[in-house]
Amino acid sequence: MLFLKILIIVCIVVTGGIMLGGVLSMSRGGDFNKKHGNKLMRARVIAQGVTLALIVLYLLMYA
Repeated sequence: MLFLKILIIVCIVVTGGIMLGGVLSMSRGGDFNKKHGNKLMRARVIAQGVTLALIVLYLLMYA
């Protein structure tokens, strides 16, 4: 149970980090955003999905 809680917290932090990187990239514009902006937002969506799946798993197992 503790492992799952820690994994959820790590996933939340990773999702937030990816989102922050994508937003900062878009706000600055330039070549980096053209190359990596869309990939960062896709990675954020995937990370959010994994986080949500882990939260649902936790709720199903322990609620």
